[in-house]
Amino acid sequence: MPSKKNREKDTRADQVEALKKISEAITSDLYLDDVLKLIVSVTAQVMKSKICSLMLLDKEKKELIIKATQSISEEYNKKPNIKLGEGIVGIVAQTARPEQVKDVRRDDRYVNRQIAQKEKLCSLLSVPLMVRKRVIGVLNCYTSKPHAFTPTEISVITTVANQAAIVIENSRLLVESQVIREELESKKIIERAKRVLMKEAGLSEEQAFRKIQKHSMDTRKPLREIAESILTAEAMRT
Repeated sequence: MPSKKNREKDTRADQVEALKKISEAITSDLYLDDVLKLIVSVTAQVMKSKICSLMLLDKEKKELIIKATQSISEEYNKKPNIKLGEGIVGIVAQTARPEQVKDVRRDDRYVNRQIAQKEKLCSLLSVPLMVRKRVIGVLNCYTSKPHAFTPTEISVITTVANQAAIVIENSRLLVESQVIREELESKKIIERAKRVLMKEAGLSEEQAFRKIQKHSMDTRKPLREIAESILTAEAMRT
């Protein structure tokens, strides 16, 4: 039987390997949802968690929403969103501090004790996902038996949470940059279409835009699509 020292060595090796896998996933071409699923799956495996879930904060609604989990429990996966400051994970998101609970089934702060009873969830470690000192979500690890999470385990989960936060933020910035590029391109196309109408119909800039806008509203098509049709028609005439 392996000694305690050897078991601890194997555990550390597993944790390092898990962090390596997550780092590789972050720099891969995987979609965000796939990266987050890999993060919770690897974390659950190395931490021997019953359930590992990643929840993101909806800033407008001030709610935490499950974004990824390795759990096959339909009841857990469809549990209601958690308000900021509500329950244990809501407190973690609000205070930006990790929290561990020996038994969620006996903690009055836990808002889904019925699900915890049914799924045989016991101890919980919840850590915040941080981006520039701002909480964007939480990472939760549940065990099926009472467990006191060690400083090393908390450190590993915090590292995983930080890596998850990076990939989520990078994805958000990428989407925002794509939206900005599309908006700028649309603006250029609409400006060109306005100039065509101004030249052909003798309209003012404001009248040309209103004509494009009215056509957009009447046909329920985007302004860019109307502008592109004007440019296409103009190209066919020349």
